[in-house]
Amino acid sequence: MGVHVQYDFSEYRAFFEKMRAAKADFQKELGLWLEAMGVEFLNEVQEQIISRNAMDTGYMLRSFDRGGDENVWDIDLGALRLEVGTSLEYALWVNNGHRTFDPSKTKLFTLSNGEKARFVPGYWSGDKFIYDPSAKGGMVLKFHWVEGKHYFDAAIRVFAPQFEKSFERKLEEWLMQFFEM
Repeated sequence: MGVHVQYDFSEYRAFFEKMRAAKADFQKELGLWLEAMGVEFLNEVQEQIISRNAMDTGYMLRSFDRGGDENVWDIDLGALRLEVGTSLEYALWVNNGHRTFDPSKTKLFTLSNGEKARFVPGYWSGDKFIYDPSAKGGMVLKFHWVEGKHYFDAAIRVFAPQFEKSFERKLEEWLMQFFEM
């Protein structure tokens, strides 16, 4: 002999019907909002790059533009996930900091003052150095650490509270819109 409890949910039927009908519209709205948040975050990353003078060309900046070369853009609504960023390798170096060269891959020599350095073949054209492996001249680069600009970290710090506030506002709006609460 088993024990069981039966509960009648018939009075909630209308609410459940609304939830089923609203699901597709809600997911569409959620996707649009998530996409807008991704674009806003990329805008913040670009602002941080510019304000921190973290670039010498526009290539890295454009890599943080949706659809730009090297841009990462992925929305997965099943897990409610948004992934944005860049696959541009040196963007990480500019953010975190880097050595002027990798000593494991570069032939080093020691200057008379004891500093490590390497020779880079090429020539100068005005104020721009042109790398040319066949050049007879070139320049000597000293080994040192370049401090990171931390533009991505700063963008996250600025954007995270905005994201949370926006989500709370939108959630209230969606509850009213789709479930008349």
